Amino acid sequence: MARHRIYSMSFASVYPLYVAKAEKKGRTRDEVDAIIGWLTGYEGDALAAALEDRRDFEAFFDQAPALNPDRSLIRGVVCGVRVEEVDEPLMREIRYLDKLVDELARGKAMAKILRTP
Repeated sequence: MARHRIYSMSFASVYPLYVAKAEKKGRTRDEVDAIIGWLTGYEGDALAAALEDRRDFEAFFDQAPALNPDRSLIRGVVCGVRVEEVDEPLMREIRYLDKLVDELARGKAMAKILRTP
Protein backbone atom coordinates (compact mmCIF):
# COMPACT_ATOMS: atom_id res chain seq x y z
CA MET A 1 0.00 0.00 0.00
CA ALA A 2 1.30 3.48 -0.89
CA ARG A 3 2.24 5.88 1.90
CA HIS A 4 -0.12 8.77 2.32
CA ARG A 5 1.49 12.01 1.17
CA ILE A 6 0.68 13.86 4.41
CA TYR A 7 3.24 11.69 6.21
CA SER A 8 6.06 13.40 4.35
CA MET A 9 4.61 16.93 4.62
CA SER A 10 6.36 19.15 7.11
CA PHE A 11 4.41 19.83 10.26
CA ALA A 12 5.54 23.47 9.98
CA SER A 13 3.67 23.83 6.69
CA VAL A 14 0.36 22.72 8.26
CA TYR A 15 0.75 24.42 11.66
CA PRO A 16 -0.19 27.89 10.31
CA LEU A 17 -3.39 26.38 8.92
CA TYR A 18 -4.31 25.02 12.35
CA VAL A 19 -3.64 28.45 13.87
CA ALA A 20 -5.58 30.28 11.14
CA LYS A 21 -8.58 27.98 11.58
CA ALA A 22 -8.61 28.66 15.32
CA GLU A 23 -8.02 32.41 15.03
CA LYS A 24 -10.75 32.75 12.41
CA LYS A 25 -13.16 31.53 15.09
CA GLY A 26 -11.79 33.82 17.82
CA ARG A 27 -9.41 31.34 19.43
CA THR A 28 -5.65 31.82 19.90
CA ARG A 29 -2.30 30.42 18.85
CA ASP A 30 -1.62 29.71 22.53
CA GLU A 31 -4.69 27.47 22.64
CA VAL A 32 -3.51 25.60 19.53
CA ASP A 33 -0.09 25.20 21.17
CA ALA A 34 -1.75 23.91 24.37
CA ILE A 35 -3.62 21.29 22.33
CA ILE A 36 -0.42 20.20 20.60
CA GLY A 37 1.36 20.08 23.96
CA TRP A 38 -1.40 18.00 25.54
CA LEU A 39 -1.45 15.53 22.63
CA THR A 40 2.27 15.20 21.94
CA GLY A 41 4.25 16.71 24.79
CA TYR A 42 5.75 19.36 22.49
CA GLU A 43 5.77 22.59 24.48
CA GLY A 44 7.65 25.88 24.26
CA ASP A 45 11.15 25.38 22.86
CA ALA A 46 10.46 21.79 21.81
CA LEU A 47 7.52 22.91 19.65
CA ALA A 48 9.55 25.80 18.25
CA ALA A 49 12.37 23.39 17.35
CA ALA A 50 9.94 21.00 15.63
CA LEU A 51 8.60 23.90 13.58
CA GLU A 52 12.03 25.30 12.79
CA ASP A 53 13.60 22.05 11.59
CA ARG A 54 10.55 21.41 9.41
CA ARG A 55 10.25 17.76 10.41
CA ASP A 56 7.58 15.81 8.59
CA PHE A 57 4.48 14.45 10.31
CA GLU A 58 6.03 11.01 10.66
CA ALA A 59 9.08 12.39 12.47
CA PHE A 60 6.92 14.85 14.42
CA PHE A 61 4.91 12.05 16.00
CA ASP A 62 7.80 9.54 16.20
CA GLN A 63 9.88 12.09 18.12
CA ALA A 64 7.03 13.38 20.28
CA PRO A 65 8.27 13.88 23.84
CA ALA A 66 5.22 12.31 25.48
CA LEU A 67 2.16 11.13 23.58
CA ASN A 68 -0.76 11.53 25.93
CA PRO A 69 -2.28 8.17 26.94
CA ASP A 70 -5.70 9.87 27.17
CA ARG A 71 -5.67 10.62 23.44
CA SER A 72 -7.64 7.41 22.94
CA LEU A 73 -10.57 9.27 24.54
CA ILE A 74 -10.81 11.42 21.40
CA ARG A 75 -13.90 10.35 19.50
CA GLY A 76 -15.89 11.73 16.61
CA VAL A 77 -15.76 12.53 12.94
CA VAL A 78 -13.22 14.67 11.14
CA CYS A 79 -13.08 14.90 7.35
CA GLY A 80 -15.86 12.31 7.20
CA VAL A 81 -13.84 9.70 9.10
CA ARG A 82 -14.41 8.47 12.65
CA VAL A 83 -11.03 9.01 14.33
CA GLU A 84 -11.42 6.04 16.64
CA GLU A 85 -11.83 3.74 13.63
CA VAL A 86 -8.64 4.75 11.80
CA ASP A 87 -6.47 1.62 11.67
CA GLU A 88 -3.14 3.10 10.60
CA PRO A 89 -1.41 4.45 13.76
CA LEU A 90 0.24 7.53 12.23
CA MET A 91 -2.93 8.59 10.42
CA ARG A 92 -4.86 8.13 13.68
CA GLU A 93 -2.44 10.50 15.46
CA ILE A 94 -2.87 13.09 12.69
CA ARG A 95 -6.65 12.74 12.86
CA TYR A 96 -6.55 13.16 16.65
CA LEU A 97 -4.78 16.49 16.16
CA ASP A 98 -7.21 17.52 13.42
CA LYS A 99 -10.16 16.66 15.66
CA LEU A 100 -8.81 18.67 18.60
CA VAL A 101 -8.22 21.74 16.43
CA ASP A 102 -11.69 21.32 14.96
CA GLU A 103 -13.21 21.21 18.45
CA LEU A 104 -11.30 24.38 19.36
CA ALA A 105 -12.57 26.18 16.26
CA ARG A 106 -16.12 25.10 17.07
CA GLY A 107 -15.91 26.88 20.42
CA LYS A 108 -15.60 23.90 22.73
CA ALA A 109 -14.12 24.69 26.16
CA MET A 110 -10.42 23.86 26.58
CA ALA A 111 -11.14 21.59 29.57
CA LYS A 112 -13.42 19.45 27.39
CA ILE A 113 -11.00 19.47 24.44
CA LEU A 114 -8.20 18.27 26.71
CA ARG A 115 -10.48 15.62 28.21
CA THR A 116 -10.06 17.04 31.73
CA PRO A 117 -12.36 15.33 34.26
